[in-house]
Amino acid sequence: MHGGKRGLVAPQNTFLENIVRRSSETSFLLGNAQILEWPVVYSNDGFCKLSGYHRAEVMHRSSTCNFMYGDLTDKMTIDKIRQTFDNYESNFFEVLLYTKNKTPIWLYMQVAPIRNEKDKVVLFLCTFRDITLFKQPIEDESTRVGWTKFARLTRALSNNRNLVQQLAPISQTEVSHKPSRLAEALQLGSDILPQYKQEAPKTPPHIILHYCTFKTTWDWVILILTFYTAIMVPYNVSFKTKQNNLAWLVLDSVVDVIFLIDIVLNFHTTFVGPAGEVISDAKLIRMNYLKTWFVIDLLSCLPYDIINAFEHVDEDVITSTSSPASHLRESSNFHRNTTRIEDSLLPGLSSLFSSLKVIRLLRLGRVARKLDHYLEYGAAVLVLLVCVFGLVAHWLACIWYSIGDYEVIDETTNTIKNDSWLCQLALSIGTPYHYNTSGTGQWEGGPNKDTLYISSLYFTMTSLTTIGFGNIAPTTDGEKIFSVAMMMVGSLLYATIFGNVTTIFQQMYTNTNRYHEMLNNVRDFLKLYQVPKGLSERVMDFIVSTWAMSKGIDTDRVLSICPKDMRADICVHLNRQVFNDHPAFRLASDGCLRSLAVEFQTTHCAPGDLIFHIGESLDTLCFVVSGSLEVIQDDEVIAILGKGDVFGDAFWKESTLARACANVRALTYCDLHVIRRDALVRVLEFYTAFANSFSRNLILTCNLRKRIIFRKIADVKREQERQRSEVTLSIPEDHPVRKLFQRFRQQRDSQTPGESLAYLEHNCVQVELQRHHHSDSNSYTQCQTVSLQHQEYSSIVQSNPPCTGGGEDAGKAAPPPSTCPD
Repeated sequence: MHGGKRGLVAPQNTFLENIVRRSSETSFLLGNAQILEWPVVYSNDGFCKLSGYHRAEVMHRSSTCNFMYGDLTDKMTIDKIRQTFDNYESNFFEVLLYTKNKTPIWLYMQVAPIRNEKDKVVLFLCTFRDITLFKQPIEDESTRVGWTKFARLTRALSNNRNLVQQLAPISQTEVSHKPSRLAEALQLGSDILPQYKQEAPKTPPHIILHYCTFKTTWDWVILILTFYTAIMVPYNVSFKTKQNNLAWLVLDSVVDVIFLIDIVLNFHTTFVGPAGEVISDAKLIRMNYLKTWFVIDLLSCLPYDIINAFEHVDEDVITSTSSPASHLRESSNFHRNTTRIEDSLLPGLSSLFSSLKVIRLLRLGRVARKLDHYLEYGAAVLVLLVCVFGLVAHWLACIWYSIGDYEVIDETTNTIKNDSWLCQLALSIGTPYHYNTSGTGQWEGGPNKDTLYISSLYFTMTSLTTIGFGNIAPTTDGEKIFSVAMMMVGSLLYATIFGNVTTIFQQMYTNTNRYHEMLNNVRDFLKLYQVPKGLSERVMDFIVSTWAMSKGIDTDRVLSICPKDMRADICVHLNRQVFNDHPAFRLASDGCLRSLAVEFQTTHCAPGDLIFHIGESLDTLCFVVSGSLEVIQDDEVIAILGKGDVFGDAFWKESTLARACANVRALTYCDLHVIRRDALVRVLEFYTAFANSFSRNLILTCNLRKRIIFRKIADVKREQERQRSEVTLSIPEDHPVRKLFQRFRQQRDSQTPGESLAYLEHNCVQVELQRHHHSDSNSYTQCQTVSLQHQEYSSIVQSNPPCTGGGEDAGKAAPPPSTCPD
């Protein structure tokens, strides 16, 4: 079974979706834990409403919310918050912050570190709860005067009591020692905070994945038992076997129990939804199964054998009570009449319960629901068709025998019909029918049941394959009518299975054939060019997931069929979520929206796909409709984008085409609505009024043109350690070497290089004497270094003597003015 039938199960980072789903009523921020000042990479709508800031305004600010600090914010609380972030701890605070319009609010702030698969803290989750009602009025210099001491005490006691009642399950000790309690405090349910990593879709403990090894093995067992039922039920009903056989009764009862267990498992097995996603919600699974296959499965699992067994027990009791009368009968006529009465009453009920077994053939629906899993394999299709052909022949053989058994005895004369195929078969093999007058008073003899079944199957096979040797032929009216019907069915079945299988399947499954043809072409391409395994898996997952979302429909081809007006209406409908969610499109006219909608394109991304690379031209504007993405710069996550975010470049404000300064990678399966730069600029140039509103109201969550300047915490720590390890050389101002340099600077302009060198050597001697006097071990070494540097300087000066303005000696030594350096 190909991965596409399993649903979208590629490993994906669903961290953001889990946090948003579990904290739908909570305001929260996500900050990068590896960058200095822990910049915000995501904020939900709740925090934007609480703070008054737009999401783009919050991005890349500090997760400590220092941009919301004010005059009344407690300094000690600020220090505790920074200490919590520095130590990667979990903690909670009551802090006074200020909204964008400078309104003070009390917030209950909780901080929790998020780890990845390497147990490294990569994010901080900060949640906020407004507790201003328990703190009002906020006491400042203007409001403090009007409150008496008793009123302030009463309000403080009532507020603290209410706050304790609201936050009773939470305590700092519990948070620090029991991380699972922190999840409850963050209103994320009883689960531990999810890790920021790629992972396969998770299911609840009592839910079974429909593609797991256990379920696959179980499906094969059910498939085998289904074919067993389809073979044995018609045989038992027609040949009336196993009526009182305890072993067969137990076996059928075990099969019934297994099918009942399968019904229970189906209530706890995932299924693939209409969009290709794996549905693991227990309620949705139950509703889907009840609406589809539950009734059929239940009817096929009723214990008809047990009911029939009880009916036969009653029949045996009646027969045993009537057997003494047979010993006391006065004549054979009395015995014959009694037997006919019993046969007329009891076998009617028996045949009714036996015919109910045919309902078990509804279990073949289990094969039908799994049929699409095997259609992509040619060998499986061939084997399946041969099995279907043999199964139909088996059913027809059972019906053929039932008709012959019913018509072999003439009920009116109680004689054997010599023209019946059963009588002819009995005569040909030397086992004719005879009437037992001394014992049971019934017709006995004839072929055994194995011979009868093989002969019936032989006749139906020759009829279905249009061969018909004629050694077994219908003679009675019922046999001829059935033979005509079987020939009609056989001709159609034979032509379908062995004649035009390919043509019929291509007509019925055009999209499926095109899908499998595309997959085969992609596989051959990947093998031919030896594409690496990781990249091959990404390619295959993208194709499978894209097909699951689009169902193989070419949207551009469909739209090209429609006229211009209809095509614009369809495009507006396809992009309605973008137009409704973003205020930048609210003032657009119908004509403007239609012009924009035609230019939008829908892009589906699989986990791990890169939408933008560093250095790539920013020629598209992207709107996130579903899924989540991460923006990576210098191997650090600087933003996490979710539903409703916009990223790209504000090229309607810029004159040049920019390059992306970060990578944008999909974390989950994403749907993006993108519009190219040229198309958007063309529309904005035509609709000038809308252009002004669009430019003013559309705020990019992440502008890839602008590079974010940040420093990693690890780099800062590494630099601090390096500075501690280095030994700095400091020379005091009254050091002899420093004095020597000062004297040299004062006299170098008035002395020649030779005199300067002699003067320097003289001073070095003085320094040496002072070194012995002061025991300074570094002075002489430094003086030697200065001497060597001065020698180099003097050689340069000699090779390039300075220009002089006049004088006899200067005129002789100086070069011509044209060679003097500037």
